[in-house]
Amino acid sequence: MPRVQYTSSDVDLVARMMRAEAEGEGRLGMLMVGNVIVNRLKANCLDFRGLRTIRQVIFQVQGGNYSFEAVQKGNVFYNPARSVERRLAKLTLDYWREHPSKYALWYFNPYAPCPPTWYNQPFTGQYKQHCYYEPQANTCEGAYIW
Repeated sequence: MPRVQYTSSDVDLVARMMRAEAEGEGRLGMLMVGNVIVNRLKANCLDFRGLRTIRQVIFQVQGGNYSFEAVQKGNVFYNPARSVERRLAKLTLDYWREHPSKYALWYFNPYAPCPPTWYNQPFTGQYKQHCYYEPQANTCEGAYIW
């Protein structure tokens, strides 16, 4: 049973996001970005309360901007997904989870050392240029559900 319900259109959206946000970090980096997308859908807490579809996660607006930089800038996100990204997206939607993105709801590239917190949530680790942050357990139990 997959971690979340999804359609072939959702696979394509996640694949495009993985490519846009982390193509330079290889397959593992793209899987981690995909995992954050799935985690936001499952969490139903904090800034991600009420999100019910992959499309809602990817096109979520916070503070007047899209949550993901690749969607804000647009030009990178609108490149088509290739078969390799589609396979990786399907893995993430079905079952893939790994530290430091295993429970992460946020990631970003600070172009400097990773700060110890992000939006008051603890740093869980870094993969190449991206820093990952997961919610404190008492603030978002949904992030820790399979």
